[in-house]
Amino acid sequence: MSELSIDAPGPEEMVSRVWWIFLVTGTLWLLFAIIVFRFDWTTVSAISILFGIVMLAAGIAECLAAAGSHGWWRAIHIVLAIVFVGLAIVAFVHPGNTFAALAAVMSFYFVIKGTFDVVVAIATKAEHDLWWLTLVVGIVEIGIGFWAAGDFGRKTILLVVWVGVAALLRGISEIVFGFALRRAGKNA
Repeated sequence: MSELSIDAPGPEEMVSRVWWIFLVTGTLWLLFAIIVFRFDWTTVSAISILFGIVMLAAGIAECLAAAGSHGWWRAIHIVLAIVFVGLAIVAFVHPGNTFAALAAVMSFYFVIKGTFDVVVAIATKAEHDLWWLTLVVGIVEIGIGFWAAGDFGRKTILLVVWVGVAALLRGISEIVFGFALRRAGKNA
């Protein structure tokens, strides 16, 4: 007789058990956004290192999301993790680069992440009720990405705002994803 139990949880059920991790990481992202807005970041180097930390954390979060995904979604999360860690490395290696270079890297992040969020929202529309929130976050990220790419009276404080907004939007996305996982586990 087999030692496997018929009632053993499947991979979807096991992943849905860790929904709270995304709730915790989302809350940490929100706290980080508050910290970003509270401190005086006066140099591009300091902002670049701050951005590198955000990208490193985003890469780790995408690795966690990849562990909870399968198929093409897993591959997309892995690619995003690699891109975000790559952006972190660039920010750490060249923290004193010009404003324009840092704004370009940040705009790349926002456009890629926003596009991913829009695609995820549309693709999972039937699976969770909060799909529209992910869609709104994605559209806002794309808009900020194009704003960061353009030359609209750049000031150092805009970099702080962009990093803070990135952390804020990431926190919202993580919390929405956590509750979507929780619901998926209840439905499984």
